[in-house]
Amino acid sequence: MPTIHLTTVIRAPMDRVFDLSRSITLHKRSMAHLQEDAIKGRVNGLIEADETVTWQAKHLGKIRQLTTRITEMRPKEYFCDEMVEGDFTFMKHEHHFKQIENATIAIDVFEFGTPYGRLGRWFEKLYLNKYMTQLLKMRNEVIKDYAETEKWRVILD
Repeated sequence: MPTIHLTTVIRAPMDRVFDLSRSITLHKRSMAHLQEDAIKGRVNGLIEADETVTWQAKHLGKIRQLTTRITEMRPKEYFCDEMVEGDFTFMKHEHHFKQIENATIAIDVFEFGTPYGRLGRWFEKLYLNKYMTQLLKMRNEVIKDYAETEKWRVILD
């Protein structure tokens, strides 16, 4: 099962980074190139513990849906979303936040699995791990851009 670890330093307060990271609105903006939209459950605003969201987007040439639930949340420092329904056999995304002097360290731990046995594992190694890493990096760059500038006010005010 692949695991992606990403660390992003964001020069903004931890509570701002935490809220931007769980913003449905900002996530949609960060994935606009994939025509990603929230179509069921929480479809805008800040997702909370035990809420679900169903995302629809075009990945690998096909419209796909993924439903996740916030399974755990410790305000300002951690939340976890896990797949309820979708194309993966398993998906878990942990979001950790740590305050340092004048910034927040955002740590993503993203685990997933694919169906189709050996063929699926081969696809994970050859393509999907890199693809998912790039999507997470893009999302984090958007969060960083909004958090470090006044753009955050459009999302959180």
